[in-house]
Amino acid sequence: LEGSGSWNICSTPTNFPSLIYFTRMILCIPLALIHNMLLPVSLASSLCQLQPFQPFGFSLIKKECSFFLAAVGFLTISSVITMSAPFFLGKVIDVIYTNSTGDFADNLTNLCALLTGIFLCGAVANAIRVYLMQTAGQRIVKRLRATMFSSLMKQEIAFFDKTSTGELINRLSSDTVLLGRSVTENLSDGLRAGAQASVAVGMMFFVSPSLATFVLSVVPPLAFVAVIYGRYLRKLTRKTQDSLAQATQLAEERIGNLRTVRAFGQELNEMKKYRDKVDYVLHLAKKEAIARAGFFGTTGLSGNLIVLSVLYKGGLLMGSAHMTIGELSSFLMYAFWVGVSIGGLSSFYSELMKGLGAGGRLWELIDRKPELPFNEGTVLNQEAFKGALQFRNIQFAYPARPEAFIFQDFTLHIPAGSVMALVGPSGSGKSTVISLLLRLYDPISGSITVDGVDIRQLNPLWFRSKIGTVSQEPILFSCSIAENIAYGAEDPSAVTTEEIERVAEIANASSFIQNFPKGFDTLVGEKGVLLSGKTLGFSERICLVLCVQYIGFNALDAENEYLVQKALDRLMEGRTVLIIAHRLSTIQNANSVAVLDQGRIIECGKYETLLADPNGLFSKLMKKQAFSHNTESSALSVNS
Repeated sequence: LEGSGSWNICSTPTNFPSLIYFTRMILCIPLALIHNMLLPVSLASSLCQLQPFQPFGFSLIKKECSFFLAAVGFLTISSVITMSAPFFLGKVIDVIYTNSTGDFADNLTNLCALLTGIFLCGAVANAIRVYLMQTAGQRIVKRLRATMFSSLMKQEIAFFDKTSTGELINRLSSDTVLLGRSVTENLSDGLRAGAQASVAVGMMFFVSPSLATFVLSVVPPLAFVAVIYGRYLRKLTRKTQDSLAQATQLAEERIGNLRTVRAFGQELNEMKKYRDKVDYVLHLAKKEAIARAGFFGTTGLSGNLIVLSVLYKGGLLMGSAHMTIGELSSFLMYAFWVGVSIGGLSSFYSELMKGLGAGGRLWELIDRKPELPFNEGTVLNQEAFKGALQFRNIQFAYPARPEAFIFQDFTLHIPAGSVMALVGPSGSGKSTVISLLLRLYDPISGSITVDGVDIRQLNPLWFRSKIGTVSQEPILFSCSIAENIAYGAEDPSAVTTEEIERVAEIANASSFIQNFPKGFDTLVGEKGVLLSGKTLGFSERICLVLCVQYIGFNALDAENEYLVQKALDRLMEGRTVLIIAHRLSTIQNANSVAVLDQGRIIECGKYETLLADPNGLFSKLMKKQAFSHNTESSALSVNS
């Protein structure tokens, strides 16, 4: 800037930034202003969309209030200090440009020392801000995951019938990561970028109101484009997460049942199915990429077109001596900081939209009220609890198939302390009886009573603690044998080694367990795959502390069947027992046998009485089983 007032763009870099540097700085201004103006609108819109979920969301944040307040304080300090640097740098440039005074060196040294102190304080404040926000965010994510898992544990079984496991796992893992990122790094960086952009824009107005106003005039139309883009991205993100959940479900089911897939030779088909799922996810990702490209391309083009106008306006201001070289440099540096903040604001806005999509799915689960109570209701006196069971006029259909009735008029009485064997052809509803007794479902009409009290009045958690079950396919968790045995206790962590060994001895499983190198500390693997071929018999033998029992003896060899039956005979004394099975050896010692067919009890009586009736269904079922057993034995003899 020479004495005549003309603008000399050929000045050395020491005296004046180059035209290229100036152009790059100005290019950042319109984009940053767009996001800076759009941020409050986006946050307001986001809060409105989260209104149904605000109570829980605010409770999460409220517990970290001290962390957030401290972080905001250090954020303010950091932003103010950082944004004061360009102002002082402009003064340094003015000192350098007007170096005619004799104390030039002292002034320059003092200003540089001051700037060094400012940068150091800003760095310390920023470091503390990052630590506080990261810590608070991770604590929030931890509570969010724990709360969601607790909510899942309280849901009724019908909910899981309608919702795939893969989708739930995806919400618990992928969605929490997305929301967690929005709450931690994204929120922290977004606040910092927003504060810096706000201060920088304010300082741009302070340095040159006319130039800043000129740049601001382009914000409204581009902000409108950004709002449309944000809404579209939010919807697209939700679709992507839903599609990813379907792919996760497919992978989880197939990997978990890989032996079945391989046995039927379906590997190639499953590969194709999974590829189709992830291809659709890729298709949605491409649509997101196109949207991003269009948005940033549009804003970039607008910025380029504005650059020429800004250069023209700035040149006129400098030519008319309305700006000094230091003021122009400060303006450009503030524009630079706005440009740096644009990256954080853009990421914050995009991640906010993704977080809203993921958060909505999480809140749906967290806020969902189970249709059946979890831990509410009456608790009977332990001494008065006898265990007499009564099914009266039960009508039932599974919620996932409401049109297919399992029971129309099911009635069954099981006296306290008796052993009832329930038999019937496949699909007659035997398993459903157990599900209703455990109150995994409620009947459409009719009642189930224990000692004359409707089980719908009882506390389900307490009632199930009085029932022991042995499934046809016992599930083992991926932990030690001892931990699997203790799982049925009210407080598994309080079970002693002596109690575990005593239970194993009662169930005739102690010697079996001791044959493993690590005994009770042996890890069973997922679903017990690390155990031997006798896993199923072993599983049933360690689960025989029971009142209700579901046993598939057909899966046991002769040795395990004998040991299980021996343990059963000992444990059934004085207990109300319901046995569901087909084999004669399982039911011949029952006090009575009930025959279930097409949702009704059609025969009930002593084992010998029912077997003696040649026209009865029970007799026919037993004859069929005897024939099947003989045929199987012959086949084994031929193939052996």
